[in-house]
Amino acid sequence: MLNRWRIARRNRAIVEDIYQALVAAARRPALYERCGIEDSFSGRFEALGIHVFLFLRRCRGAAGLEPVAQDVVDRFMADLDSSIRELGVGDQSVPKRMRRLAGIFYERVEAYDAALAAGGDAPGALATALKGRAIDEVAPGDAAEALATYMRQTGDRMRAIDDSDVLAGKLELGDR
Repeated sequence: MLNRWRIARRNRAIVEDIYQALVAAARRPALYERCGIEDSFSGRFEALGIHVFLFLRRCRGAAGLEPVAQDVVDRFMADLDSSIRELGVGDQSVPKRMRRLAGIFYERVEAYDAALAAGGDAPGALATALKGRAIDEVAPGDAAEALATYMRQTGDRMRAIDDSDVLAGKLELGDR
């Protein structure tokens, strides 16, 4: 029983390490300065959601990584819940807002995934999917293309990380 507790504790530490790497990547100033993401609660939600999405995409189909990906999504949702409460939203309203934010996140996952599948290497389809979602409709067109390029590059860096490193909680994304 004690061994099972140690394993569960280590798994939580791995998920936390991965999640913190995603949070650090989502806080990069370039996302807000060049890529058109608004520096607000909703903009930070979008930036973090993009990185969680890219991590989910990285783990899809990889043996042993899908449970880790689900744990990271669960950690993301717990963080959202905590953030909403810190903003002063009443306990009665939190579940309703969480359902709404989860719905927004999964709608984004579906849209970005479809755009990446349909768009090949060109940023056009993804840039179009980003407009009105992560980026305001009135943002300059090059902001959406810059974010699409950033997402492709970050996705490539994630795919280059060995599965064993991900399972050890090592998600080095560099400082771009």
